[in-house]
Amino acid sequence: MGIHPAPSPEVVQRASRVSVLLIDVDGVLTDGRIVYADYGDELKFFDVQDGAGLVFWNRVGLKSAVITARRSRLLKRRAKEMRIDFLAQGALLKLPAYERMLKRFRVKPEQVCAIGDDLMELPLLHRCGLAVTVPSGVQEVKAASHYVTQRPAGRGAVRETVELILKAKGLWDQVLQRYQ
Repeated sequence: MGIHPAPSPEVVQRASRVSVLLIDVDGVLTDGRIVYADYGDELKFFDVQDGAGLVFWNRVGLKSAVITARRSRLLKRRAKEMRIDFLAQGALLKLPAYERMLKRFRVKPEQVCAIGDDLMELPLLHRCGLAVTVPSGVQEVKAASHYVTQRPAGRGAVRETVELILKAKGLWDQVLQRYQ
């Protein structure tokens, strides 16, 4: 993977306050491609390291959420596998779902890390403590983000973000202990 620049002190500080990870799906949790099968079924490609990162996140007692404009049975299944605590599908306007999530988890916006790649996520990125995007994120999203992942969308960007936050919070060693 090579050596990547360390996150800035500001990013580490913001990450240390995060207790909720909010993820977009297409273009973040997946590489953005949508494949349709003959019978109208939709295929998505998920990264196993992203999934493992979300399991680690859950094991240390933190909350996770997915807010997406699309609807997919596949996503419902994958969210269950990854132990996502809050799932909002069909959220064309994401802010109302975000407000519901804040109330459900009883957290302030500065406790949320939002990961997005396109214009629909801008309202969330402007209202969270740590705004993250992927290398393929649109320019406006990059400008609104505190951190751009090294790993691409659908190929470990979520895992990279999980590790960054857990390390900033001093929780990464707790994850590692399980595997030593």
